[in-house]
Amino acid sequence: VQLVESGGGLVQPGGSLRLSCAASGFTFSNYAMSWYRHAPGKERELVAAITSAGGSQDYAGSVKGRFTISRDNAKNTVYLQMNSLKPEDTAVYYCAKHYSSTWYGALGLWGQGTLVTVSL
Repeated sequence: VQLVESGGGLVQPGGSLRLSCAASGFTFSNYAMSWYRHAPGKERELVAAITSAGGSQDYAGSVKGRFTISRDNAKNTVYLQMNSLKPEDTAVYYCAKHYSSTWYGALGLWGQGTLVTVSL
């Protein structure tokens, strides 16, 4: 049972990245998924969440309109498309599995994280 993130890297302000999180070992389509981030000196922050079927999404105010969470249940993968990136988006990004089909359920599994650095 694991989550493996990929797609992080160095990008200039205004640029884009797409993060992926591949799930294995459980029935992916049954569970809501979220993306969190943790920047140095700051608390961990919920970035985006998506229900098990992908029909509903929720975003932190700081990323709304710039980031899009999506999922492909056939590929057991959740994505985070990040556009118009800002230096303050620099953080380690983690995907996480909820215990239920909605993001109101507790979190039960975390990936290892992928580093996103937004800088000139």
